[in-house]
Amino acid sequence: MSRSPSFTVKTELSPKLNPESLQQWVVAFCIIRFDLEQGQLIEECYPPDCLTQDEELEIALSSFPDSVSQHQNRSSIHDCIFFFRFRRRGDSQLANVSSSENTAVDKELSPKNMDIRNLRRSNTRNNNKASRYMYGYVFNRQRHDERLKRGGEQKSVVILSLSPYSSVFKPLLQIMGPLYFDIGKKALEHIAAYVSLWPAPVPGQLMELPIGNAMLKVSLPPAHSLPLKSGMFFEESVSFMAPLLPNNQSVPQGLFHDSDIFGTFRGLLLQLWVLWELLLIGEPILIIAPTPPQCCEAVASLVSLVAPLLYSVDFRPYFTIHDPVFAHLNSLQEGDIFPPMVLGVTNLFFLKALRNIPHIVSVGSPTNSNQPNLAARSSSGKISVRSQAFGLQQLSLKRFSPSNLLSAVKLRRDGPLCLMTEHKEAIWSTYAATTKPDTSILNRLIDAGMSPRVEESMSLVNNEILRRHFLELTTNFLAPFGPYFRSKTPSEGSSPFVDPPPLSPFNADEFLASLSARGPGKFLSKRMKSNWMDLYRRFLKGSNFMPWFQRRRAVAEQEQHKLWRQARMKTDIQQFISKMSELEIVDSFNAIERHLLEELQIYTMPVHLRSCQMQSSQLQQSGRASADSASSCQKLKGDLRTVFSVLPKDMQQLLLFNPQRAALLQGSSELTKLPGRPLVQVGVVSSTSPR
Repeated sequence: MSRSPSFTVKTELSPKLNPESLQQWVVAFCIIRFDLEQGQLIEECYPPDCLTQDEELEIALSSFPDSVSQHQNRSSIHDCIFFFRFRRRGDSQLANVSSSENTAVDKELSPKNMDIRNLRRSNTRNNNKASRYMYGYVFNRQRHDERLKRGGEQKSVVILSLSPYSSVFKPLLQIMGPLYFDIGKKALEHIAAYVSLWPAPVPGQLMELPIGNAMLKVSLPPAHSLPLKSGMFFEESVSFMAPLLPNNQSVPQGLFHDSDIFGTFRGLLLQLWVLWELLLIGEPILIIAPTPPQCCEAVASLVSLVAPLLYSVDFRPYFTIHDPVFAHLNSLQEGDIFPPMVLGVTNLFFLKALRNIPHIVSVGSPTNSNQPNLAARSSSGKISVRSQAFGLQQLSLKRFSPSNLLSAVKLRRDGPLCLMTEHKEAIWSTYAATTKPDTSILNRLIDAGMSPRVEESMSLVNNEILRRHFLELTTNFLAPFGPYFRSKTPSEGSSPFVDPPPLSPFNADEFLASLSARGPGKFLSKRMKSNWMDLYRRFLKGSNFMPWFQRRRAVAEQEQHKLWRQARMKTDIQQFISKMSELEIVDSFNAIERHLLEELQIYTMPVHLRSCQMQSSQLQQSGRASADSASSCQKLKGDLRTVFSVLPKDMQQLLLFNPQRAALLQGSSELTKLPGRPLVQVGVVSSTSPR
């Protein structure tokens, strides 16, 4: 069984903290103690004064299991790792978006509303909104000692971050948690100092992150699966669409790519296709497990099933009654629509409090919930499955036996409240799935055997098989939307100086009619029932479609913008002028001037503004973009003068009345020295560039 990375502290060699660099990864490190009289208290917060009082309270209340484990030997120590996610105060009370915002897909998406330049300007404003959630990664220690009051004590070491980097912070907690209980507060300062030396996060890349004498080798989730943060959007590439799939299977394609799908849903493998559909269409789901680590792993595994789709539904890996959202959910009356959320809980009280939630899944095993799960995790963040032998052949035989069918009927009849007396792995939902379970995939899964080491390796293989299948399933499901993200290049002989044509407009009714006529494709037609169109209709109305579609659409427009910009750099303007009428020449002059002003705006953006809108990892690329803009400016200035030279004299005199334009034509740098003002089209003749 793999062990946690070792870590030693040498005070004289410890690096100095760089607070600015630390913020790229971590908001704060906290130590939280459970006080018998005052409840949860934050003992330490490093760096200090970086959280609001409301945030401190919510973090403290979410950092402990609902109850102390009861199956430990006295004087024993029980450690566990889990994580939670909460909505930062100051935002709206609920994470769900109104239906009018999410379901207005029957209207055509205006290219102007999704223009790349508008997104570029609003990118900074969206940064705070994109960070409206905070993640807390917890190392909890419960120590039983009959000499202590109530027979034990609890403490939690918490890493707070704005990013869902579970592959980084879980193994980091394996080092930091035990270290804190060995040397105390100094552990926070040493770990913070080392983290501040890390390079900036690069989404979708394998990174080597040194921590003392240990090295964390982790893969970060790709940009297209993360919330839109400042500077991130422009590094995002158009993610693959079917039939193309990534060649390198080690590259993550979504959030929580290290989660243990097989180990978590081992008793519900046939239900994974039902759960995949529920996640795809944004249905609310309640996950119940005996312990926080098990419910967190279940929620993370479910979110990872829909990669590469941008999952926009609010999900809470570990949700408690102390969360402010609970008051709203608990107040819903019978018949009220439950908001789209995925909630991971351990408190059975939620079965009665959230009666309106339509889909309930019970996972995990109480008999294995108290086994230490830290030693089973490697530095890559992988977690081993349960150590009991439970082969897939046994699972399949049991699944289709008459006695098992009777048990399933009894479970459905008794309802989820039967969990109050005995924990069982089951799913309660009236949803009729369109997708059929792929038995060929289930037959490829490997029996883990008896050895924990062999079982951990086999679990990794099984997870790859399942993750690959659902990646292919999701990619093929999204493939019909591909034409709406197709960038267009200038046709041969046409001018690249005019604005690119808009992407194909989207209309939901027309899309569904066209899709119904041509069918779902070979891959899906084998795996879906005849009512497969219903799944697309639900997807269009759900919470995931519009955010994903607009994000992909904007990235496609960015790609098209680059292609036309490259074409302008390669075009010989003289060839076009000889074939143009006088009106077309004037239009070309206005178009070139407009493109030149845009390039100058990028080139002359102050460095401090670029750095505040980007992470340090993107500043180098920003520098290359600035140099590229400089050469583009020179090319466009030359083209502008060339077109100007063939205009009639009276037209030339009229154009030169504008001092900005005159400076451009004369090659003056005066235009680039206007302080505190963006470069805009002042006095430019209105362009009627032909499309």
